[in-house]
Amino acid sequence: MYCARLTRLGKISTPLVWVLSVILVILSGIAYRALASRLKLAVGTPINLPVLLSAFPTKVGNWVGEDLPIPTTTKEYMEKNFADDFLTRRYINAATGAWTDVYVVYCSSRPGGILGHRPRVCYTGHGWIHDGTEPSQFISRAGQQVPCLIHRFHKPAPMNDHKVVLNFYILNGQITTDENDFSSPFGRRPNIAGDPARYVAQIQISSVLENSIRTIAKDITDLVLDYLPDQNGTVKAEIRGQKSEIRKEKDERFQGNASLE
Repeated sequence: MYCARLTRLGKISTPLVWVLSVILVILSGIAYRALASRLKLAVGTPINLPVLLSAFPTKVGNWVGEDLPIPTTTKEYMEKNFADDFLTRRYINAATGAWTDVYVVYCSSRPGGILGHRPRVCYTGHGWIHDGTEPSQFISRAGQQVPCLIHRFHKPAPMNDHKVVLNFYILNGQITTDENDFSSPFGRRPNIAGDPARYVAQIQISSVLENSIRTIAKDITDLVLDYLPDQNGTVKAEIRGQKSEIRKEKDERFQGNASLE
């Protein structure tokens, strides 16, 4: 009698197992499509800073800056692959005539995407020969000790050109020069939550003279940090009331809707 009962239970449970398996497969497919859709939306939608980098001052001390034109193909590549916002500007020192190119890029929707723009990758990809890299540091105007890497490149004859590049990163509000901090699979995962405080930003300053890049790095670094979320997610530039046009438009629409209620 006991065996007969087990047999009956076996006959009942087998179809049930199949039904449950089918349901599990269907639910897994729905979950996968939902996650894939959310991931695609997160990756394809730029995450805006509260204050856009384009609002960064064009005049800092004796330095006067002017935006550098970016080829359309380069801009499209940057936006498609890693850049949620970026600034590329040439600053000229009104007192000395020295020039530097300042490049700041903010990557939040895909933080690890910035790895493709490391100086030793980007410059050599554009025909520059890497002469060496050395760790260094400088002291900002606010007295903060900032680690950095100094890269040296040249182009042989007939160009006979050379360039010195100062480079460091801001990872979720903290300064680093170690690309391993955000190159792991965990660090490269997409920012599905859309949190602007989860990001990697690159600060790259280049010129023909090392003294020029060190001088402007000292002058502008504190300001650059004000435009990026700190470790608590606070953007100091926003607190000062320097809202971006996007944020202004959102506020205006909100106020307009509130007045209709």
